[in-house]
Amino acid sequence: MKISTLSRHMREGAKNLIRNSWMTVAAVGAVTTTLVLVAAFLILMLNLNQIAENIEADAEIRAFIQLNTNDEDIDAVGQKIESINQVSSYEFSSKEDELDNLIEDLGDEGEAYELFEQDNPLNHVYIVQTEEAEDLAPVAAEIEQFSEIESVEYGSETVERLLQFNEYARYVGIGFIAALLLTAIFLISNTIKMTITARSDEIGIMRLVGAKNSFIRGPFFVEGLLTGVIGSIIPITIVLTGYHFLYVNLNDRLNFQFIELLPWNPFAWQLSLMLLGIGAFIGIWGSVMSVRKFLRV
Repeated sequence: MKISTLSRHMREGAKNLIRNSWMTVAAVGAVTTTLVLVAAFLILMLNLNQIAENIEADAEIRAFIQLNTNDEDIDAVGQKIESINQVSSYEFSSKEDELDNLIEDLGDEGEAYELFEQDNPLNHVYIVQTEEAEDLAPVAAEIEQFSEIESVEYGSETVERLLQFNEYARYVGIGFIAALLLTAIFLISNTIKMTITARSDEIGIMRLVGAKNSFIRGPFFVEGLLTGVIGSIIPITIVLTGYHFLYVNLNDRLNFQFIELLPWNPFAWQLSLMLLGIGAFIGIWGSVMSVRKFLRV
């Protein structure tokens, strides 16, 4: 495409927005409303996914060793755990360490357990982490078969419910966002279609004088692009202002280590580019779909 032709399409597309100001406002409003909902749901879904990943990362297997196991057999258990493919890391926690952690976790109430320091009834423990949360159950089952292991704990019900919730939330989120985008495309295409219908005579004359479809379609393509981009600027401003407020004021008040909002930078830039891309896409698609029927021979 020649630069002069491209320049002409840009000028005409921009002029069309001004000439049909009420239709432009309606189309931009449709994009804005839809993208505010899309952005809010994206933020919710991505942060829920982040929280789920944090919980999964903290999930671990605690393998309790039989009380009468000697040091040589304890080391052998560690070697067998290390040989399991899905294991990412593991560490040994002696029964003395376990008692110290118990006393520390209980605070003032833990002082009563200091009496057990001379005759510690706790087990030595191997703390095991896996590559993926889905590997916790099979790895725990394999470790539990070791003769030196008394029992294994990894919060099976919690992990399974978390994985199931995360999977459902992802599917629901994708479906909801797809429905919103389709709605936006439908609204924008109908809005632009009304402006194109009003200029159907102009399109007919251009076809009669031999203008190519690409030449006729160009300004409408630019018009849809500008509509989508302008319509995405307002949602970006609104949503990022709200997210920044939550990020600054909420993160410091959360008492759970695994509940943490996605960091402002680079998330703000990523979300902005995503919304600009979505806005441009639905604007262009709505415009292309609307003008297509007028270009059929």
